[in-house]
Amino acid sequence: MRIIALSIILVLAAACSVQVNTTVNADSERVRMEGQKVTIDESVVSDRVEALLSQMTIDEMIGQLNLLNPGGAVTGEVVNDNVGQKIRDGQLGGIFGIRGAERIRDIQKIAVEESRLGIPLIVGMDVIHGHQTVFPIPLAMSCSWDMDLIEEMARVSASEAAADGICWTFSPMVDIARDPRWGRIAEGAGEDPYLGSEVARAMVRGYQQDDLSDPESIMACVKHFALYGGAEGGRDYATVDMSRLRMYNEYFPPYKAAIDEGCATVMTSFNVVDYYPASGNDFLFTDVLREEWGFKGMVVTDYTAINEMIPHGVGDIQEVSAATLSAGVDMDMVGEGMLSTLKKSLEEGKISEAQIKTACRRILQAKEDLGLLDDPYLYIDRERAEKDILSEEYRNIARASAAETMVLLKNDNDVLPLPSAATIAVVGPLADSRRNMLGTWSVSGDHDKAVTMLEGMRENAPAGTQILYARGSNISDDPVFAKRVNAFGPEVVIDERTPEDMIEEAMDVARKSDVIVAVVGEAADMTGEASSMAHIGLQEEQVKLLRALKTLNKPIVMVLYNGRPMTLPWEDENMDAILDVWFGGTEGGRAVADVLYGKVNPSAKLTTSFPVHVGQVPVYHSMLMTGRPDAGSAGKFRSNYLDVPNEPLYPFGYGLSYSTFDYSDLSLSSTSMSADGSITASVTVTNTSDVEGQEIVQLYIRDLVGSISRPVSELKGFKKITLAAGQAQKVDFQIDAELLKFYNADLKYVAEPGEFHAMIGPNSRDVQKVPFTLR
Repeated sequence: MRIIALSIILVLAAACSVQVNTTVNADSERVRMEGQKVTIDESVVSDRVEALLSQMTIDEMIGQLNLLNPGGAVTGEVVNDNVGQKIRDGQLGGIFGIRGAERIRDIQKIAVEESRLGIPLIVGMDVIHGHQTVFPIPLAMSCSWDMDLIEEMARVSASEAAADGICWTFSPMVDIARDPRWGRIAEGAGEDPYLGSEVARAMVRGYQQDDLSDPESIMACVKHFALYGGAEGGRDYATVDMSRLRMYNEYFPPYKAAIDEGCATVMTSFNVVDYYPASGNDFLFTDVLREEWGFKGMVVTDYTAINEMIPHGVGDIQEVSAATLSAGVDMDMVGEGMLSTLKKSLEEGKISEAQIKTACRRILQAKEDLGLLDDPYLYIDRERAEKDILSEEYRNIARASAAETMVLLKNDNDVLPLPSAATIAVVGPLADSRRNMLGTWSVSGDHDKAVTMLEGMRENAPAGTQILYARGSNISDDPVFAKRVNAFGPEVVIDERTPEDMIEEAMDVARKSDVIVAVVGEAADMTGEASSMAHIGLQEEQVKLLRALKTLNKPIVMVLYNGRPMTLPWEDENMDAILDVWFGGTEGGRAVADVLYGKVNPSAKLTTSFPVHVGQVPVYHSMLMTGRPDAGSAGKFRSNYLDVPNEPLYPFGYGLSYSTFDYSDLSLSSTSMSADGSITASVTVTNTSDVEGQEIVQLYIRDLVGSISRPVSELKGFKKITLAAGQAQKVDFQIDAELLKFYNADLKYVAEPGEFHAMIGPNSRDVQKVPFTLR
């Protein structure tokens, strides 16, 4: 029986005697050629990889560039056929979308024992916010502003996935997103490049740990490079068109942060950049990623992204496959354009063998870094899978994480936490909807193991508390809309009863209660990929339920399940309390109960602005000032709307607590700073309540005069502090020239002398400010 160690030994021994199909000059093997442009690939590659590469035929090298889905978790329209035979024939470098230690062992065994060189497969999976223990969606996790927590989520996800045979995740998604109509806003960290960069670093650390060959770590893949979150109209896969200044200052930073943290792989994006599809974009992958940022690792396309270049009108499958390879992309996900056309392009002189070898070399090096060349079954551990996956420890971590992500948007008259020994009416279509608890992109999650909110409230109710329940409404009554949402399963379920009967049942329950908890929002896959929405408010059926409940004149707590910012002006005016719980994952139902009953004091804050009306989109905290700024009045000839305010309903960084906090004594250690010096901004934060709580203190900076127009505020720091009742704490932020840098009109990263404002507060709107000068 062939094992990989023996195969590699034989390769090393035969390095000088076995011929490959085509030979090239040794010095040219690391040279990338495109027309007259020649770039040296300085990737650090081991002798073992070079020896293995030297034994491969051109067909086998091209085969390593092929990544297929054998039909497990499908996230596109295509599933590949004849995967087993392609493995035997050396036509496959990796698989994704399947899980299970034994299943993956069987597939890996084909590669190791039945292919000519026995090269193991890399095995990927969309481990986005947990593997089988599902954590809150990424947008929710970002609202914790807790990088240790986010890193822990990624570490647990990696540990579970690795035990299940997975060694590569297609995460983190770090696309800046400022249009809540875009469904994939749920997968990222929101609107801000500074916070997004911090989240990107934390997730890479969590997935990869300190050693990729550690069997409890997995290889990260930052995506989608680049600018995917800037799609016009918030419509998935749509056109992106922006200036280089916006790219570098606002959209590129999280990608670069992931690369700087050591992220091993990068995924392409579906959109165009400068009117050319990103997957074949030389500017992105050669100029920026590899030459400017020094990335040495592997680049993989998104699902059939090469094939999807054809409808963009830039060539047939042979042309676009060659363009993608020439741009510096190494692996073709699902589409098989590289597999079917690269040899012909080589024979026609459209690409070079050096380019094919370079791509293959990067893939083989990733496999060695993962430890697969030493042990192809390193990431298959049935005993650990049985012990760790969905373990009590991991579920407890998920529960605690979910509670830390819930944003208290309103709490008039301290309706929350709920009173003890009360009768509580729990109504709404999402209160007991197990299928919707995990949220989008939970491809390995088991919905049957999720805890609903109703279960969590009943299980954790204080003594003397009575829970009454009625569904009250459907998420939507529209069967056509429901069918579109339900692509992956029954999430929008239309009850056989009439809407009027359901509301009346809810009213009967509510009349018997002391307080009403209305559980409303979106189905899990109303956000996520291909889940764009033009209407981002509650569906009409749910609003009817809330309006009916309002007539009872009882306190109403609205619990909101959602994967995007929503338009909630009526709800903000008429509900007594609003708790945004996002989609909390496997233990989300218990976590909601923890917050509602006061076991956990909410501390999360928004990482995306919530608009008053969809017509405001995009609305975000770091916009540029106009020449005719809104004066806050009804004056004519100002940059404002006639019918709604400019400002969002809930600004970036906003979130309440059961505690209250006062900010005072904002000061600077100096009002002037040299280019090689620093100053300290300080503020005193006091817990003015009788409840211990956490507060996220935020630093913003405004550059008042620059060589180009500068944002009205930029997040430049934050600290999460815990204060006992009545406690005060001085919070310091260091400001230096590095923190003031931006890309100027020449794309030079500079800090320009001049006047600035340092602003500190609980969110981007309610800040105190103090001026300083950079000399």
